[in-house]
Amino acid sequence: MHRKGWIIFGIAAAVAALVIATNYVRDMSRIRAGLVTGSQLIETRHGPVEVAIWGEGSAVLVLHGAGGGYDQGRLLAQMFGTSGHRWIAVSRFGYLRSAVPADASTRAQAEALVDVMDAIGVDRASLLAMSGGVPPALQFAALYPERTTGLALLSAAPFTPLTAASQDLPMPAWAYQALFATDFPVWAITRLWPTALDPAFDVTPALRARLSTDEDADVRALTLGFLPVTDRLPGLANEGAAIDPAATYDLTGITAPTLIVHARDDGINPFPIAQYLASHLPKARFIALPDGGHLLLGHRAKVRAAVVAILSTP
Repeated sequence: MHRKGWIIFGIAAAVAALVIATNYVRDMSRIRAGLVTGSQLIETRHGPVEVAIWGEGSAVLVLHGAGGGYDQGRLLAQMFGTSGHRWIAVSRFGYLRSAVPADASTRAQAEALVDVMDAIGVDRASLLAMSGGVPPALQFAALYPERTTGLALLSAAPFTPLTAASQDLPMPAWAYQALFATDFPVWAITRLWPTALDPAFDVTPALRARLSTDEDADVRALTLGFLPVTDRLPGLANEGAAIDPAATYDLTGITAPTLIVHARDDGINPFPIAQYLASHLPKARFIALPDGGHLLLGHRAKVRAAVVAILSTP
């Protein structure tokens, strides 16, 4: 290439980089501003906890999985819930604007949840929890049985005495580290090739091929919900609290009616976790799906009907 050609190429590359950088900064500013306006902070004994509250009716606490925040909780309520509830979606410790206290155990998370309830005047609530949200939901129900009306536990993550060795993550650890080092990689992927993040949500090619229109939109929303990644990293780093050897879970003390839903082909949280729960919880109803992966894809109507029934427990 002649000198003039290299100069033109360099100018074009610089302009393209400037456009990309401008769009990136603009998008991230918009996303962060939207997240702040969609939630509020409530002071608890373990520091500020971020929540979003909407709807009217019986109260439901929504606990998101790893990599989420209150925004993922809102999406879970839309995916598996219905109207007629006062939804309270919480950003768990370290996610978005929720603090990471010195004691960030799942027990402390449960204590913070009851502080949130007290602050907004809720005496009793059901809990909808998915994946990493399940261990703190179990702690809440065990510690505060008089304030728990029902539990819907979806694709449960491991908790003591189960270990992370039980997990078979769909992406190697180095891939997660590279993706989450800054916001830019995930931002670029969501704009150019969003399905490249399918493995992070256990969406296999076979599941992708049969997604309904609604499920495709949900997966897309979950993918976009990774951003801003850097505002979720402290929470991701705290997910190990669920399997801390010091943590104990009094499953036999949980008296609330409980729904457990898990797919046999879940590629993130193995099926035996749900079997363990079903065999130890006194009032468990277990729905074992033949497939659907971590997001329970292809079974929306069945799962939603079961969730709605348990969350409507008097």
